[in-house]
Amino acid sequence: MSPCGEVRYSITRTRDEWRARLVRACSRWADEGADRCAQWADRGAGRCGDQAPSSWFRDAFYRVADLLGQAWYRLANRVCRAFAWVLYWVLTAVAYVVWLVLWIPCRVFGPATRPEGRIRHVFVLVLENRSFDHMLGVSTGTVDAGSGFRPGVGVDAVSGAPTTVNGPSASLTNTHDGQVFAVRAGAPFVMPVDPPHEFCDVQLQLASVPITGTPRDDTCHYGGSYPALTMQGFVDNYANQAVAKGDASALADLGAVMACFTPDQVPVISALAREFAVCDNWFCALPGPTWPNRFFLHAATSGGLDRSPDPLELAASQVDGYQFENGTIYDALDSKGCDWQVYQGDALPQVSALAGMDLPTMLERFHGLDELAGDLRHQDFAASYVFIEPSYGHVLSHGGNFRCGNSQHPIDDVTRGEALIKYVYESIRQSPHWESSLLVITYDEHGGFYDHVEPPAAVPPGDVTDPAHNSHGFRFDRLGVRVPAVIVSPWVPAVRPSGPDGRNCNLIDHTVYDHGSLLASVERLYHLPSLTLRDAGANDFLHLLSAAEPRGDAPLTLPAPADSGFTCDDEGDDGAPVGPGEGPVGVRTTADRPISSTLQGFLQVAALHDARLHPAERERIVRQLRSVHTVRDAHGYLTQVLARLDAAGLRTDIAAPSPRPDGR
Repeated sequence: MSPCGEVRYSITRTRDEWRARLVRACSRWADEGADRCAQWADRGAGRCGDQAPSSWFRDAFYRVADLLGQAWYRLANRVCRAFAWVLYWVLTAVAYVVWLVLWIPCRVFGPATRPEGRIRHVFVLVLENRSFDHMLGVSTGTVDAGSGFRPGVGVDAVSGAPTTVNGPSASLTNTHDGQVFAVRAGAPFVMPVDPPHEFCDVQLQLASVPITGTPRDDTCHYGGSYPALTMQGFVDNYANQAVAKGDASALADLGAVMACFTPDQVPVISALAREFAVCDNWFCALPGPTWPNRFFLHAATSGGLDRSPDPLELAASQVDGYQFENGTIYDALDSKGCDWQVYQGDALPQVSALAGMDLPTMLERFHGLDELAGDLRHQDFAASYVFIEPSYGHVLSHGGNFRCGNSQHPIDDVTRGEALIKYVYESIRQSPHWESSLLVITYDEHGGFYDHVEPPAAVPPGDVTDPAHNSHGFRFDRLGVRVPAVIVSPWVPAVRPSGPDGRNCNLIDHTVYDHGSLLASVERLYHLPSLTLRDAGANDFLHLLSAAEPRGDAPLTLPAPADSGFTCDDEGDDGAPVGPGEGPVGVRTTADRPISSTLQGFLQVAALHDARLHPAERERIVRQLRSVHTVRDAHGYLTQVLARLDAAGLRTDIAAPSPRPDGR
């Protein structure tokens, strides 16, 4: 361990653990006390008898006493939690003082540690909201005339025997209102509406448990253990959203969530999956939305969060970002003295919502995606771990939606994300660091798209969580839906020459993975401690790096993305973004709509940065957030924060690779 990193890491881990334990103890004590008050009042009222008028006064006495008791415990809970945050900030100050004291000697005498061994650079690209069947289930195989399709054929990564990709068959169906919708080849490049994927949406998709209220309310029954899986509610759920949005295109094709991309639609990712190793049993961390799943990719836990966050929660309490009892992979790398970097497609990447991602850290370690290729050309590129976050398109540019980014979000053009995958791979492949690199491409969650494989049980993280984040009572004992995952490295052996006849894939790995497997692999590769029980018990994919020598046959370039016919409204001569009321009709008409849960997430990141820039103005930030009700309001606040970040020296003009006719 690096002494410099270990000291600060120990303090911050202790800080997060103490705060989390104290918050949980406060909440438990308050809940138990409130229950005792209610039980006492019920017993007292029951002994009063029913003789009037004395029973009226006694009933009133017990009701008032119960209300006072409940109020006392609520107040005490708030005071207790406030003390937890005082303790947190004291330890935070201690950690920074220690870091400042050790900064010069650490820089002079303790430079960043460079891992030894075959792999010295791990690159992780996490895209948005696609299931395995939808993205790779058909595209890694072949599509026959008459819309039939056959799975890809390759070599089992464990046994070495011939095997096939675990993709869907055309006989798999969902039924909605008496109409049968089958899995089909050929998916829309751009979805007309976003398939829902909050906790209750996924429970409807997987277990046919209905949602009470509109899809946006995310209200449903959850009994504490996940119900029996049916895999029959995907079209039902998408139909709910299509009706709620009143979208004629979505209503006309409810089977779009059952559709799968063909090889010619996604030639980039399917080429990598066939050339290197495709993992066809990689599940997201929980059956829920983006934020908790992305937290699992960084911390092997979501700290109890089982839903999309509310920006007011964070602005009102967690000014430093989301904390976890055992920290994150970035803390663990710091403790080892390993360098890490983030390459961002947007000015407000979700990873910056983590505690510790303060402005000095971001100025030093966060870079624009357009800088990746140039940085990798340098021989002294030292980052042991590189996290790559895509552009989310119009969410930030005018508070609208995900279009014109490269995250592959369902309401954006999938080919723009294909261009990003191509750019990342070619930047690494054509660099002097290719032979010591590993690239992992995966997705945060399934985004509401059909997958035929039932998610298995999961190991709960076992860390201390904040009960306020656990809206549904989920125990994190069930994985989410299967997502695409491709492992790319010169150390993935080429086994095609010894593969079965008719092969069109290389290695196919049927090992059960989840997002904790990413962290488990990095931890075991770099000899880092596990963060939670989830990554401690997860399978790693290091057995895929079994080649005797680094491959020299890996392609220098990948195919050009498909031509989807999609163009962006803001891709004029200067490519300048437009704001609500300033652009095309489609932009103007969304300006007064209520903000979505997705946009709330970006508001949360913006509020975090606002608080980091102005730590004494938390009340002002909360007031501003409370005044945000529409897309237009959100755009106004996001524009303000981006201007402040730009003034502070952080880049807000990040260019995103997009498809070109020449494929470059």
